[in-house]
Amino acid sequence: MMKSEHSISFIVATLLIVLTGCGTISISGDKGVVSLYKLTPKSTFSDDLSDVDWKLVIEEPVATGGLDSKRIALHPKPTELKYFADASWTERTPRMIQTLLIESFTNSGHIATVGRDTIGLRPNYILKGELREFQAEYFHGTAEPLVRVRLNAILFDPSQQEVVASESFEAAILSTATNIDAIILAFDTALGKVLRRTVEWTLAKP
Repeated sequence: MMKSEHSISFIVATLLIVLTGCGTISISGDKGVVSLYKLTPKSTFSDDLSDVDWKLVIEEPVATGGLDSKRIALHPKPTELKYFADASWTERTPRMIQTLLIESFTNSGHIATVGRDTIGLRPNYILKGELREFQAEYFHGTAEPLVRVRLNAILFDPSQQEVVASESFEAAILSTATNIDAIILAFDTALGKVLRRTVEWTLAKP
């Protein structure tokens, strides 16, 4: 029995391989090896960003155009959507964006309370979002893809049941190489720019 348990542990250990970079795990399955990626963008905020004492709830963004998935999207041409065959995000893209938005607001150090819409907060404001672009594009005349991220943000006041403001934030970063690790780093940089601008815009509005 003990020998069997050691054998199972060895098999599991060989299936889960932690790699470097933005956060990668490779798992083996019936269809080969799939690398799982997570993003860890770091944002530097403006020195004149004001402190706020209100509570903010961040809803999971609505995702359009095939982006509501764990798969990493690519556009070989403007009208065609595909996915990288052997790579995936660690969770659904909208959920990942929501988590990273919360982390960015928290890391800014300028807001009292921020969290998901599922933790029972009574917020002063709600940040709603629509993820319109989150893909690598291969139709710009370069071998390396252009990674594009675009988030439409809406700041909502639940007490007044009205929209305070809305804005669209976009960033496009050319990957430094054609391999998946370089492309993931381009996603990391592009998303970091969008998150920083979203945080600064939100905290300035009310």
